[in-house]
Amino acid sequence: MAVVLSVLLAGACTARSRPLLPASEQGRSDLIKAAQQVLVGRCMHRRGAAGPPLRQQVLFGTGRAELSVTLATGYTVRAHTDGCLADAHRYLYGDLARWFRAEVIVNNLRPEAQAQLHHDPDYRAALTRRAACDKGDSRCVRASGLQQMRARLEPARLARVRAAHHDDIAAYDRLRDRAVHRAADLLDGRPTPHRKGNPHS
Repeated sequence: MAVVLSVLLAGACTARSRPLLPASEQGRSDLIKAAQQVLVGRCMHRRGAAGPPLRQQVLFGTGRAELSVTLATGYTVRAHTDGCLADAHRYLYGDLARWFRAEVIVNNLRPEAQAQLHHDPDYRAALTRRAACDKGDSRCVRASGLQQMRARLEPARLARVRAAHHDDIAAYDRLRDRAVHRAADLLDGRPTPHRKGNPHS
Protein backbone atom coordinates (compact mmCIF):
# COMPACT_ATOMS: atom_id res chain seq x y z
CA MET A 1 0.00 0.00 0.00
CA ALA A 2 2.85 2.37 0.88
CA VAL A 3 4.57 1.60 -2.43
CA VAL A 4 1.39 2.30 -4.42
CA LEU A 5 0.84 5.58 -2.56
CA SER A 6 4.42 6.65 -3.25
CA VAL A 7 3.99 5.96 -6.96
CA LEU A 8 0.74 7.94 -7.07
CA LEU A 9 2.30 10.89 -5.27
CA ALA A 10 5.31 10.84 -7.55
CA GLY A 11 3.04 10.82 -10.58
CA ALA A 12 1.06 13.74 -9.21
CA CYS A 13 4.24 15.74 -8.72
CA THR A 14 5.71 15.02 -12.14
CA ALA A 15 2.53 15.27 -14.22
CA ARG A 16 2.34 18.54 -16.13
CA SER A 17 -0.86 20.41 -15.40
CA ARG A 18 -2.64 22.39 -18.09
CA PRO A 19 -1.75 26.10 -18.05
CA LEU A 20 -4.38 28.41 -16.64
CA LEU A 21 -6.37 30.33 -19.24
CA PRO A 22 -7.15 34.05 -18.85
CA ALA A 23 -10.74 34.79 -17.87
CA SER A 24 -11.15 38.13 -19.66
CA GLU A 25 -11.35 38.76 -23.40
CA GLN A 26 -8.47 41.22 -23.06
CA GLY A 27 -6.36 38.54 -21.40
CA ARG A 28 -7.21 36.05 -24.15
CA SER A 29 -6.25 38.58 -26.80
CA ASP A 30 -2.96 39.31 -25.03
CA LEU A 31 -2.18 35.60 -24.84
CA ILE A 32 -2.84 35.00 -28.54
CA LYS A 33 -0.82 38.07 -29.57
CA ALA A 34 2.12 37.00 -27.42
CA ALA A 35 2.08 33.51 -28.94
CA GLN A 36 1.80 34.99 -32.42
CA GLN A 37 4.89 37.12 -31.75
CA VAL A 38 6.86 34.07 -30.68
CA LEU A 39 5.78 32.05 -33.71
CA VAL A 40 6.46 34.86 -36.16
CA GLY A 41 9.87 35.51 -34.59
CA ARG A 42 10.84 31.86 -34.93
CA CYS A 43 9.66 31.77 -38.53
CA MET A 44 11.49 34.97 -39.49
CA HIS A 45 14.70 33.66 -37.91
CA ARG A 46 14.32 30.29 -39.62
CA ARG A 47 13.85 31.91 -43.02
CA GLY A 48 16.71 34.33 -42.44
CA ALA A 49 14.80 37.50 -43.30
CA ALA A 50 17.08 40.56 -43.44
CA GLY A 51 16.30 44.12 -44.52
CA PRO A 52 12.89 45.84 -44.54
CA PRO A 53 11.73 44.76 -48.06
CA LEU A 54 12.58 41.11 -47.52
CA ARG A 55 11.18 41.12 -43.99
CA GLN A 56 7.85 42.40 -45.26
CA GLN A 57 7.72 39.67 -47.91
CA VAL A 58 8.63 36.95 -45.44
CA LEU A 59 6.15 38.26 -42.87
CA PHE A 60 3.13 38.78 -45.12
CA GLY A 61 3.89 36.53 -48.11
CA THR A 62 4.39 37.26 -51.80
CA GLY A 63 2.67 36.85 -55.14
CA ARG A 64 -1.04 36.69 -55.69
CA ALA A 65 -3.12 36.63 -52.50
CA GLU A 66 -4.69 33.21 -51.98
CA LEU A 67 -7.31 34.30 -49.44
CA SER A 68 -10.06 36.76 -50.29
CA VAL A 69 -13.30 37.91 -48.65
CA THR A 70 -15.66 40.46 -50.21
CA LEU A 71 -17.73 42.26 -47.60
CA ALA A 72 -21.32 43.40 -47.87
CA THR A 73 -19.98 46.96 -47.89
CA GLY A 74 -18.25 46.24 -51.21
CA TYR A 75 -14.70 46.13 -49.92
CA THR A 76 -12.50 43.10 -50.57
CA VAL A 77 -9.89 41.96 -48.04
CA ARG A 78 -7.04 39.72 -49.23
CA ALA A 79 -4.15 37.86 -47.62
CA HIS A 80 -1.36 35.44 -48.49
CA THR A 81 -0.89 31.94 -47.11
CA ASP A 82 2.90 31.67 -47.46
CA GLY A 83 4.12 34.30 -44.99
CA CYS A 84 5.24 33.89 -41.39
CA LEU A 85 2.07 35.57 -40.15
CA ALA A 86 -0.02 32.99 -42.01
CA ASP A 87 2.13 30.21 -40.52
CA ALA A 88 1.47 31.56 -37.02
CA HIS A 89 -2.27 31.75 -37.68
CA ARG A 90 -2.26 28.23 -39.09
CA TYR A 91 -0.58 26.94 -35.92
CA LEU A 92 -2.95 28.78 -33.61
CA TYR A 93 -6.28 28.52 -35.43
CA GLY A 94 -5.82 25.37 -37.50
CA ASP A 95 -8.05 26.17 -40.49
CA LEU A 96 -6.37 29.25 -41.94
CA ALA A 97 -8.94 29.98 -44.65
CA ARG A 98 -11.89 29.59 -42.26
CA TRP A 99 -10.24 31.80 -39.66
CA PHE A 100 -9.43 34.49 -42.21
CA ARG A 101 -13.04 34.66 -43.37
CA ALA A 102 -14.47 34.57 -39.84
CA GLU A 103 -12.10 37.26 -38.54
CA VAL A 104 -12.72 39.60 -41.47
CA ILE A 105 -16.50 39.20 -41.20
CA VAL A 106 -16.62 39.63 -37.41
CA ASN A 107 -14.33 42.67 -37.48
CA ASN A 108 -16.66 44.34 -39.99
CA LEU A 109 -20.07 43.63 -38.46
CA ARG A 110 -20.54 47.21 -37.30
CA PRO A 111 -19.45 48.83 -40.59
CA GLU A 112 -21.92 46.55 -42.40
CA ALA A 113 -24.70 47.60 -40.02
CA GLN A 114 -23.78 51.27 -40.45
CA ALA A 115 -23.85 50.90 -44.24
CA GLN A 116 -27.39 49.54 -44.00
CA LEU A 117 -28.52 52.72 -42.25
CA HIS A 118 -28.41 54.45 -45.63
CA HIS A 119 -31.41 52.37 -46.72
CA ASP A 120 -33.56 54.21 -44.17
CA PRO A 121 -35.18 57.38 -45.65
CA ASP A 122 -35.23 59.20 -42.30
CA TYR A 123 -31.51 58.54 -41.88
CA ARG A 124 -30.78 59.82 -45.39
CA ALA A 125 -32.78 62.96 -44.63
CA ALA A 126 -30.75 63.53 -41.46
CA LEU A 127 -27.56 63.07 -43.49
CA THR A 128 -28.72 65.72 -45.94
CA ARG A 129 -29.45 68.16 -43.10
CA ARG A 130 -26.04 67.44 -41.57
CA ALA A 131 -24.27 67.97 -44.89
CA ALA A 132 -25.88 71.43 -45.19
CA CYS A 133 -24.30 72.61 -41.92
CA ASP A 134 -21.39 75.02 -42.07
CA LYS A 135 -18.06 73.78 -40.77
CA GLY A 136 -17.90 74.23 -36.99
CA ASP A 137 -21.64 74.93 -36.62
CA SER A 138 -22.30 72.55 -33.73
CA ARG A 139 -25.85 73.83 -33.22
CA CYS A 140 -26.75 72.94 -36.81
CA VAL A 141 -25.12 69.53 -36.44
CA ARG A 142 -27.17 68.78 -33.33
CA ALA A 143 -30.35 70.07 -34.96
CA SER A 144 -29.85 67.71 -37.92
CA GLY A 145 -30.71 64.82 -35.61
CA LEU A 146 -28.14 62.56 -37.27
CA GLN A 147 -26.50 61.42 -34.06
CA GLN A 148 -29.83 60.58 -32.41
CA MET A 149 -31.02 58.82 -35.56
CA ARG A 150 -27.87 56.69 -35.69
CA ALA A 151 -28.15 55.81 -31.99
CA ARG A 152 -31.78 54.75 -32.49
CA LEU A 153 -31.34 52.69 -35.66
CA GLU A 154 -27.89 51.12 -35.35
CA PRO A 155 -28.53 48.57 -32.54
CA ALA A 156 -31.36 46.88 -34.45
CA ARG A 157 -29.33 46.87 -37.67
CA LEU A 158 -26.34 45.40 -35.87
CA ALA A 159 -28.48 42.67 -34.31
CA ARG A 160 -29.83 41.82 -37.76
CA VAL A 161 -26.32 41.68 -39.24
CA ARG A 162 -25.06 39.47 -36.42
CA ALA A 163 -27.98 37.08 -36.96
CA ALA A 164 -27.19 36.91 -40.67
CA HIS A 165 -23.56 36.02 -39.89
CA HIS A 166 -24.35 33.51 -37.14
CA ASP A 167 -22.18 30.78 -38.70
CA ASP A 168 -19.19 33.09 -39.12
CA ILE A 169 -19.47 34.32 -35.53
CA ALA A 170 -19.69 30.72 -34.27
CA ALA A 171 -16.60 29.78 -36.30
CA TYR A 172 -14.77 32.85 -34.98
CA ASP A 173 -15.51 31.90 -31.36
CA ARG A 174 -14.61 28.23 -31.91
CA LEU A 175 -11.30 28.91 -33.67
CA ARG A 176 -10.38 31.67 -31.23
CA ASP A 177 -10.96 29.26 -28.34
CA ARG A 178 -8.63 26.80 -30.04
CA ALA A 179 -6.02 29.53 -30.45
CA VAL A 180 -6.22 30.41 -26.75
CA HIS A 181 -5.44 26.82 -25.78
CA ARG A 182 -2.65 26.51 -28.35
CA ALA A 183 -1.16 29.81 -27.21
CA ALA A 184 -1.32 28.79 -23.54
CA ASP A 185 0.51 25.55 -24.28
CA LEU A 186 3.14 27.37 -26.33
CA LEU A 187 3.76 30.08 -23.74
CA ASP A 188 3.49 27.91 -20.64
CA GLY A 189 6.12 29.27 -18.27
CA ARG A 190 6.74 32.45 -20.27
CA PRO A 191 5.65 35.90 -19.02
CA THR A 192 2.81 37.38 -21.11
CA PRO A 193 3.00 41.18 -21.52
CA HIS A 194 -0.19 43.22 -21.32
CA ARG A 195 -1.34 44.72 -24.60
CA LYS A 196 -4.36 46.72 -25.62
CA GLY A 197 -6.75 44.98 -28.01
CA ASN A 198 -9.67 45.95 -30.18
CA PRO A 199 -13.13 45.43 -28.66
CA HIS A 200 -15.29 42.71 -30.12
CA SER A 201 -17.88 44.06 -32.54
